[in-house]
Amino acid sequence: MALKSIIYNRETNNLEILDQLLLPAITKYVKVKGVEDGWKVINKMQVRGAPAIAIVGCLSLAVELQNDKFESKKQFRQEVEGKLNYLVSSRPTAVNMKTAAEELIDLVNELSKDGSVSLEDMKNKFLITIQQMLEKDIADNQAIGDNGAKEILSKVAGDSQVRVITHCNTGSLATAGYGTALGVIRSLQAARRLEHVYCTETRPYNQGARLTAFELIHEKIPATLVCDSMVAALMKSRNISAVVVGADRVAANGDTANKIGTYQMAVVAKYHGVPFYVAAPFTSIDSKVTSGEHIVIEERPDREMTHVGEHRIAAKGIQCWNPAFDVTPASLIAGIITEKGVFRPDQLKDVFASANP
Repeated sequence: MALKSIIYNRETNNLEILDQLLLPAITKYVKVKGVEDGWKVINKMQVRGAPAIAIVGCLSLAVELQNDKFESKKQFRQEVEGKLNYLVSSRPTAVNMKTAAEELIDLVNELSKDGSVSLEDMKNKFLITIQQMLEKDIADNQAIGDNGAKEILSKVAGDSQVRVITHCNTGSLATAGYGTALGVIRSLQAARRLEHVYCTETRPYNQGARLTAFELIHEKIPATLVCDSMVAALMKSRNISAVVVGADRVAANGDTANKIGTYQMAVVAKYHGVPFYVAAPFTSIDSKVTSGEHIVIEERPDREMTHVGEHRIAAKGIQCWNPAFDVTPASLIAGIITEKGVFRPDQLKDVFASANP
């Protein structure tokens, strides 16, 4: 049974998130009572992963809206728009929260203009739409997993098993459930074609060591943890079938922003002839950003590098540079695995053109 990072019950108006800062030592759920709580748990990385950020952000708004009273549709619309824009600021690199905010703002504007829709109907339809995001994410992730497994297996001979490398955490803890890149690994395991998965520690925040390793053990998937600096040696000494990672934002040309350390893995994979895949929901593709040069990269506090927990590991006074993400050029990416299919980066322009004729 997959871990649940988000627990939501609309009837009781209850939202809880699994505090990922405490894993793997402690499993504790934190109650989110509204938008301010939602912003904090996202910014502090108690919840993380682009899909989960969007879902928790929107659900935190849903919880707050259910408790609030509104005098008019205009007041409701203004409140929604302001709160969503605030939530987008919690972590700017991941596009999913921004995309969800834009779609929900469009929805509330349409409902506000529709004279046949009452304030109560407007509020109810808005809340139902947010709840459906949670359900849709799980279904999309399962499709991503199956599409990715099929793609990777199509590149190997016969019915041989595969060895895969993944980076950071992209499983149930980063989504509503099942996962993106880790969803691909789950699907390979379900098909009995996964020999082994290697997960990187993912310095400086150690999401791989703390979270991905935790999920792999929980799912009884054969896995080995490696340091980030071991990937080149691993590819040279093991027969690796593919690298599969997640994404916080994919530009229109296929350049992909993901957890810091992804870019160097893609370079090494190219050198060793190992296919490098990005697994993400279609909402992670930002057609408004032409290339990776225009993606804003979040920088995190020095302490994430200088300390492990309360223990200082770096010399006092040393300067730190701590970008949370890097951008992998499209030229290094073999395919972008989505719920709609697997696309080469150079196919994205045509995909968007056909979707918006």
